Amino acid sequence: MRIVFLASECVPYSKTGGLADVVGALPEALAELGHEVEVLVPRYRMTKPGPVVAGASNVTVPLSAGYKFAAIQQGGVTKGVRHYLVECPELFDRDGLYQTREGKDYPDNAVRFAAFSLASIEFLKRRDTPPGVIHCHDWQTSLAPVYLKKLYARDPFFRETSTVLTIHNLGYQGLFPPDVLPQISLDAGLFSIDGVEFFGQVNLLKGGVLFSDFITTVSHTYASEIQTPEFGYGLDGVLRSRASQLRGILNGADYDAWNPATDNLIPARYTPQKLDGKQVCKKELLLKMGVTAPVLERPVIGIVSRFAAQKGFDLIALATEDLMKMDTYITALGAGEAQYESLFRTLAATYPGKFLLKIGYDNELAHQIEAGADIFLMPSRYEPCGLNQIYSLKYGTVPVVRATGGLDDSIEEFDGASGTGFKFTGYSAGALLDALRKALRTYAQRPAWMRLMQNGMKKDFSWAASARVYSDIYAELGGNSSVAARN
Repeated sequence: MRIVFLASECVPYSKTGGLADVVGALPEALAELGHEVEVLVPRYRMTKPGPVVAGASNVTVPLSAGYKFAAIQQGGVTKGVRHYLVECPELFDRDGLYQTREGKDYPDNAVRFAAFSLASIEFLKRRDTPPGVIHCHDWQTSLAPVYLKKLYARDPFFRETSTVLTIHNLGYQGLFPPDVLPQISLDAGLFSIDGVEFFGQVNLLKGGVLFSDFITTVSHTYASEIQTPEFGYGLDGVLRSRASQLRGILNGADYDAWNPATDNLIPARYTPQKLDGKQVCKKELLLKMGVTAPVLERPVIGIVSRFAAQKGFDLIALATEDLMKMDTYITALGAGEAQYESLFRTLAATYPGKFLLKIGYDNELAHQIEAGADIFLMPSRYEPCGLNQIYSLKYGTVPVVRATGGLDDSIEEFDGASGTGFKFTGYSAGALLDALRKALRTYAQRPAWMRLMQNGMKKDFSWAASARVYSDIYAELGGNSSVAARN
């Protein structure tokens, strides 16, 4: 089957988070199963340009606010997956993907990603055969299913094309004022409770949920959570109405990139059978983070994350006094909300040599923290899937996580023999500290800790199993009626 991914980011072309990792890895796993897979992403300023696709140097984007023109560039072929870059400098040649340097959303984001979706659809129309499935991701491409049902409903080219929407994080929905509708070529009649209206605003993700043929999200537990008021962010009722077309599929890990046996970004490689290299990685991590005389018997707690309220860092703020009394190092890498960057800078200044911090994105250091830490901390308020806890297992770095979303699905509580980490349920500083203390007590029992490490390293969260589930969904949709017939 021919499958086309539309996404706002994809490694190695552009990345702000886990979405890019998924859009980089899942298509490759699908290609392994024999599918013909293509990925379309915007070409941002950070993205190296490619040669323009013959005959696609001027794709017209039919926006009501005025025509835009895009060129489709070759992004290359990787492991059987063909990538295309949609170039429209007016909309995408900017400092950031979604925000200014000051962290403000671009006010024309709705128009930017509407144009990307329409340019992609128009490019696909120039191909000899239509795709069997267009697989969209998050609010940025949620308009594609809406356009196919509304603007292209009578277009015979897409008659047999189905749409899938994957929600990576329901907390980001693409909310805009009502006057954006005519700018993005949508009729004002869609501004209703049965359309894209959402508490007086236009909600692009809601449009994708309503108009896609099937919806997935990135873990089993999160698929259930988002149908509740606590985690549904106002869309729980809409999602419950689509429950029969909603499925949670746990993300996989790209073990070509994240494997301590082959990782060229860490100072020493190691395996479950030969763990000496992990101690080397621990020492080198501490030296790199500024510890002049590392105490290797002291456990290292690692954090690699976007610094945001979602990630549970308010709990760290509440638990600071008790955390700093623990005989540990804490290594933190990330960037995000100003209050949490400020919190971590204060901790690093107040506890030098103990709280070790780098603000920013550093892929090499992320790998080195995974390899050099003993414990990986993810106290998330909610976590659709999470990837770092899965990477941590492979690196023998024991996860301490809150039991929510994909964290709950991927980590099993250690009971002294089986299990892969430690979980806490209540969202409180006390619950976090209790789980960390349990981990530290186990760390002091070396045979148990070695068993725990090896339990995690033997787990397999590769993309193959998840790709087969997606493949089955595509096959089921292939038997459905056409886009035109569904209107």
